[in-house]
Amino acid sequence: MASDWLGSLVSINCGPTLGVYQGEVSSVDQSSQTISLRQPFHNGVKCSVPEVTFSAMDIKELKILDIGNGCAPLNSPSVSSKTNSAPVAVPKVDPRAQGRLNSPQHCSKSYGSSSSRGVNQATPKKNGVKNGGGQMKQRDDECFGDGMDDGLDTDFDFEGNLALFDKAAVFSEIDGSDRRGNGTRSRGTPQEQTPTRYRHDENILEAKPIVYRQIKVPQPGAKEYCTDSGLVVPSVSYELHKRLLVAAERHGLSLERRLEMTGVCASQMGLTLLGGPNRLTPKNVHQRPTVALLCGPHVQGAQGISCGRHLANHEVEVILFLPNFVKMLDSVTTELALYSKTGGKQVSSIKDLPDSPVDLIINCLDCHENTFLMDQPWYRAAADWANQNRAPVLSIDPPVSGQGLAVEAKWSLSLCLPLPLAEGAGRVYLCDIGVPCQVFQEVGIKYHSPFGCKFVIPLHSA
Repeated sequence: MASDWLGSLVSINCGPTLGVYQGEVSSVDQSSQTISLRQPFHNGVKCSVPEVTFSAMDIKELKILDIGNGCAPLNSPSVSSKTNSAPVAVPKVDPRAQGRLNSPQHCSKSYGSSSSRGVNQATPKKNGVKNGGGQMKQRDDECFGDGMDDGLDTDFDFEGNLALFDKAAVFSEIDGSDRRGNGTRSRGTPQEQTPTRYRHDENILEAKPIVYRQIKVPQPGAKEYCTDSGLVVPSVSYELHKRLLVAAERHGLSLERRLEMTGVCASQMGLTLLGGPNRLTPKNVHQRPTVALLCGPHVQGAQGISCGRHLANHEVEVILFLPNFVKMLDSVTTELALYSKTGGKQVSSIKDLPDSPVDLIINCLDCHENTFLMDQPWYRAAADWANQNRAPVLSIDPPVSGQGLAVEAKWSLSLCLPLPLAEGAGRVYLCDIGVPCQVFQEVGIKYHSPFGCKFVIPLHSA
C-alpha cells in the first residue's frame, strides 16, 4: 500500500535542472502519480516552503533513506515513474538502516554521496545519542551539515606535538641548504659539486682576463684617473693633447666639428646638472632654469658659446657674457651668429649679469696658451662675480694645474683625454669628441675607448 511509505525519508533526483530533493514522505497519490515531501531540502539547503509535490515524469531516481514505520514489506510497490514509460521500482532497503537517518544532516550527506553509496552506507553521527534519549543533536544543516565538529571535544596537545619537533635536525637541514645555495659544499654531502651562482647580467662564458690599463701614453702625466668600471685613464700634457688635436684636424676632424661635439656633450652634462627630466618638463615652463655663461675671446670661449646655443634650444634661459673686442676669432664670430638666433641674452658688462644666484655657471674664461688674460679687468670682474654668486660652476676644458684657477669649479669637463688639473677643478668628467683610434696611434698613444655607451663619463683620482 502507498500509505506504508508515509513518514519515510527519501531522496528524489529530478535531473540537473531541478536538482535533488530530500525530505519525509507526506503523501503518495497513485492515481495522479505524485509524491509529496514535507520539510524538504533542495540540494542540501532547507526549502522555504513546508511541502513540495513531485510528478512521476520529473523523477529520474528515487532512493529510500529511512523507512518510517519499519514494517513495510521490502517488495511493496512504490510510486511509479513514467520516465521512458517504465515504472520506478522501489529499491530493497536494509532494515538495520532504520532509525539512523532521521535528521536533515543525514539527508544532505546522502545527497552529497548518492552517486557512489547505497542506503546502508549512510554515515551516522558517533555521538548522536545523549542522556540515553536516542535523539541526535539538532544542527542547522546549512552550517553544520558535514559533521566536522566530532573531534573538537578533545583539546589539542601543543606540548606533546612540540616535543615531536626536532629543532636541531630542521635547522641543520636549513643550514645545509644555505651553504649549498652560496656555492659551498654541504656538510652532509662532501662529494657534491655545487654549481656557481651568477647574476642576471653576468657573463657565464669563459673570457680573457680583464685588462684595466687599456690606454698607454708615451709620457704619462702627473695624474691618473679611473672610470666607474675601473679602466685607467692617464692624463696627458698639454703639448701632447695639442698634437693629438692637430693630427685629428689633419684627417678631417675640423675645429668646427670639435666645437659642435664639445657643445653637445657639455650641454648634455649641463641639462643633467640642472635636473634633467625632473626639471625640464612642460609643467615647469613658469620656472625655467637660468644659466650664466662666462666666455673669453678664444677657442675655449667658442666651445662655451656652442654649449649655450644647445642649452637655449632646450628651453634653458641662457645669459652669455662676452666682453667687446675689436677683433675676435672666426670660430667665436660664427658661434655668436648661431647663438643670436636662439633668443638667448648676451651681455658685455658684469653689471648686466643677475644679482641673484642662478642655477648654473659655465666657466669658459681661461685659455691654455694665453695666461695674461687673468690680468684683464673684465676677467677679474667676471671671476669675482662667479665666486660671489654662490651658484655651482661647471668649467669646460680647464687649463692645467700650473696656471691656477680664478674661479673654483664644482665640475670640470675635459676633452678626449684629461689634463693634469688642479684641485680646484672639482670632479673631473671626460667627453668624447670623436677622435678615431688610429689618430691616437699617430701620436704614440695606445688607445681603447673608455666611454662604453656614453659620451660623457666621470673620472676618479686613481
